[in-house]
Amino acid sequence: MLDIAKLSKPYLIAEIGINHNGDLQIAKKLIDATFACSWDCAKFQKRNPEKSTPEHQKNIEKETPWGKMTYLEYKYKVEFGRAEYDCIDSYCRDKPLEWSASVWDLDSLEFLAKYDLSFLKIPSAHLTNSELIIEAGKTNLPIILSTGMSTLEEVDAAVNLLNKHAKQFAVMHANSSYPAKDDELNLLVIPKLIDRYHCHVGYSGHEYGLDSTTIAVALGAKIIERHITLDHKMWGTDQSSSVEIQGMDKLYKQVSAVKKYMGDGVKKIYESELQIRKKLRGI
Repeated sequence: MLDIAKLSKPYLIAEIGINHNGDLQIAKKLIDATFACSWDCAKFQKRNPEKSTPEHQKNIEKETPWGKMTYLEYKYKVEFGRAEYDCIDSYCRDKPLEWSASVWDLDSLEFLAKYDLSFLKIPSAHLTNSELIIEAGKTNLPIILSTGMSTLEEVDAAVNLLNKHAKQFAVMHANSSYPAKDDELNLLVIPKLIDRYHCHVGYSGHEYGLDSTTIAVALGAKIIERHITLDHKMWGTDQSSSVEIQGMDKLYKQVSAVKKYMGDGVKKIYESELQIRKKLRGI
């Protein structure tokens, strides 16, 4: 189980989400990539499509690699069930690698509670779902809350619920556009959330590129979540704004170096500077 309070370095979550397109072999390859790149956790998304799909979207026709179908049929097509998650659980434990999932409804919460997860994620879409937040808190698992497309007042209300019902929690700054625009990332919100809620704050990024995530860590983000993919050209709405495997390795190295770059904040003369000082100043 993730101990949020004791995080000493950025905790990297590889958001597989539904980028597996309902294919367990693709999911395994993404888990392999997560482990090989030294990320901390592979994360999925769990839904009861009937309950989590908005009524106005259910019957909209959608072109998919499996032919034309309704949006609801598509959601069922890419949804993993007990057999797949049992396999994911076993596959991750054998590495070993932590895994978890975003929970989109109460049925999915009950489903996921049967596994020994490292945490539960409340997605931005359900930040205002008080019942889901309360019931997730009752599991005693650490809760990670994303705050995309939300007002500060909405985040306040959700954090108040977490303070009352969750054993541990962290808040994730996010922009819910896919991909998010660079001038809408607003990373300076991160230190403001830290000051406001006195808890660990993370960053869930949906933008192109990696540097913004590294900056988020420099600003105080202790948990990082990025969508990952085997190939940007794969079918799916999240693929293009996800990080490919070589990018995962690069981001791990960048994020790991931030603490070294930041130093301790104390102005000093380093030993490596002494000879230069003597040469240029004579002292």
